[in-house]
Amino acid sequence: MTWSLYIIRCSDGSLYTGITTNVPRRWRQHAAGRGAKYLRGRAPLQLVYVEGGYTRSSATRREIAVKKLNREQKLALITAADD
Repeated sequence: MTWSLYIIRCSDGSLYTGITTNVPRRWRQHAAGRGAKYLRGRAPLQLVYVEGGYTRSSATRREIAVKKLNREQKLALITAADD
């Protein structure tokens, strides 16, 4: 099973990072308010970044690494993917 890391931009401007095996399904869950508690007071606005091809273990390690980045570093990661 292939895992993906994703970043969502929220209505308050924050960036939420998570992992899943099915990004479109997980996005629908977040948008419907059935996803992470973090997003319940912050409407998810846009899926802004996706990285795929991970195992569960490597996706978890990557998620931890991305969550340790500051906001500017996360925005740089998102911008680099758009290029």
